[in-house]
Amino acid sequence: MSADFNLLKVFLAVAQAGNFSAAADQLGVTRSAVSQSMRRLEDDLGIALVQRSTRSVSLTEAGVRLRAQITEPFTAIASAVEEVVDDGPPRGLLRVAVTSIAERFLSGPLVATFAAAYPNITLDVTVTDEEFDIVGAGFDAGVRLGEVIEQDMVAVPLSGLQRQVVVASPRYLQRHGTPEAPFELLNHLCIGWRPAPSVAPYRWEFAEDGREFDVGVNSKITTNDMLLMIRTALAGGGITIGMEETFLPWIESGELVSLLQPYLPPFPGFYLYFPNRRNQPPKLRALIAHVRAYREAMEPS
Repeated sequence: MSADFNLLKVFLAVAQAGNFSAAADQLGVTRSAVSQSMRRLEDDLGIALVQRSTRSVSLTEAGVRLRAQITEPFTAIASAVEEVVDDGPPRGLLRVAVTSIAERFLSGPLVATFAAAYPNITLDVTVTDEEFDIVGAGFDAGVRLGEVIEQDMVAVPLSGLQRQVVVASPRYLQRHGTPEAPFELLNHLCIGWRPAPSVAPYRWEFAEDGREFDVGVNSKITTNDMLLMIRTALAGGGITIGMEETFLPWIESGELVSLLQPYLPPFPGFYLYFPNRRNQPPKLRALIAHVRAYREAMEPS
């Protein structure tokens, strides 16, 4: 049994986009053409690959298996074609999944300078804290803390050592007092974080005398949006936690106060990571080189 290469390409676009319209836009065809291609592929294989609803599609068990099996070969083929026709500056769509706490990547300058240096590359950044296979989801690269990156990936440092901080506004501390130890947070109004609705809220991590421990604070407010956490803390709504780089402007201005510093040691920082392939596409090599140069400029040795 064989399947049309072009039909498999349509299937991957649908699997990655999550609906026919977005897949059609990505492929430059009509929604009807995508729908017909999917029906042809399913008829050829004799099995349903997607479950259709009014606004979206989801993969069946067979669809999940097929995507897992063909994503990497298709990516390798695309990279090989790019290598063959590489007769000019890097070009194409570059998809990157970035954790919401990677301030170094998301603050603006790194992305802006990359766009200026490589005008023929379209950078598509998805900010997400969900952990998933970036290759299977159709991304070229990701940005995460080094400790959560899979061992089979290549990781390029984006930042040096990082540090979490616990912060609150002076107004909140005047009303409720200042915690002197992590477990005192249980008696305070806390603004917590969770990466997704189905995931338990993050347990705040600390260390003392080389011993690591965490505290399950009783968050009065929980969100997956760092900006809401910052704004609520600035408004005196409670104590929150996050990366030092994220809160630094407000700490320096005095609008937020850093707490419990002896319990928050530094740890390895953020990395740009990507699959270990012999021939990386030029657009990804361009991002890797840019990240390296940007880090050297930010943190000269």
